[in-house]
Amino acid sequence: MNRRPEPDIEMSIESEPLLVITTCGGAETADRVASALVERRLAACVNALPGAVSTYRWQGRVARDHETVLLIKTTAERYAAVEAAIRELSGYELPEVVAVRIERGLPGYLAWVAESVKQDAE
Repeated sequence: MNRRPEPDIEMSIESEPLLVITTCGGAETADRVASALVERRLAACVNALPGAVSTYRWQGRVARDHETVLLIKTTAERYAAVEAAIRELSGYELPEVVAVRIERGLPGYLAWVAESVKQDAE
């Protein structure tokens, strides 16, 4: 199988792409968070995945809730603002906010993510 190597793209630490994962208690909240992140240029794209069932320990008890998972594409430079917006809008006392580095991806897509969240483009 002949595969062409993917071209390298130059990225600074600030433009390093991240996938931020969070959960919301319902579709309305998830839509509000997703819209705000994109409108504020904190995320290039947010995918809402309804129907998640989360089981977790909270305040000494096991809880189970239906939630919507958000997959947020952003950059390291915008992470702090993404986290602050989730804390502001999620309605949770302690929201789940997990960031994962995107090690590889379609170069054009990753460039679009970086361009979409540039602060000076506001």
